[in-house]
Amino acid sequence: MRLLLAEAIIFAAAAIVSPAAAATPQDICDNTGKAFSIDQRIDGCAALIQVSPTDAKAYNGRGNAYQDKGDHDQAIADYTQAIRLDPKYAVAYNNRASAYQDKGNYDRAIADYTQAIMLDPKYAAAYDNRGTVYESKKDYAHAIADFTQAIALDPKLAQPLNNRCYDSAIIGQLQAALADCNQSLALRPNDANTFDSRGFVYLKLGQFDNAIADYDTALRINPKIATSLFGRGVAKLKMGNSTAGNSDIASAKAMQANIADQMAALGILP
Repeated sequence: MRLLLAEAIIFAAAAIVSPAAAATPQDICDNTGKAFSIDQRIDGCAALIQVSPTDAKAYNGRGNAYQDKGDHDQAIADYTQAIRLDPKYAVAYNNRASAYQDKGNYDRAIADYTQAIMLDPKYAAAYDNRGTVYESKKDYAHAIADFTQAIALDPKLAQPLNNRCYDSAIIGQLQAALADCNQSLALRPNDANTFDSRGFVYLKLGQFDNAIADYDTALRINPKIATSLFGRGVAKLKMGNSTAGNSDIASAKAMQANIADQMAALGILP
């Protein structure tokens, strides 16, 4: 029996959610309950667009699915169409900025994040996201300013606290960095990246035991963090444990070929 696109999606989605439940294309496009595959989400949004070609949210939803798939160009095309249909759609500007950021087009990303903020001045996530672009450009002053604004708008967001911790450590504001990492971990206690950030702070403070403990925790949560392996290796070397330290550094280099250069740029040398 031949099914219409929307009907086929409903049947496929129902099998994921439960044998008795049926999902609408809207549910699938929105990825309600995080229950649907990327391709199902793309098809669900396409079904909505077919019925309502002026549905900006459907284009944005499909852009999100393409972005998750790694197809940044198609994501940008869908976000752009969403913006054409709704020029005040701040979320679509933020999402398009993220796609440009992933492509390494930092100036376009900053422009779109800025537009999102102009449309919605209380958009904390857009400030945090723009801060990460400034960080990639090594403009730490602007990055920290954006992270600070995100925190002011939503003090319960752990990510900008972690981001500000990391950037403050880069520029040598170590006590402020430590306070931010501690606060971020209080909000999100099992975040590997924040333990990695705090390990970096302790390493720069010369508190090598604390650095090793945080890097150990980060690596227990996520064994694939090359910066934690390298940082732990450096801390072990500083503690006089050359065998274990060199082993960690070698493992980090095997995981990420340029890790030594990356850490050297941050002032971390074996």
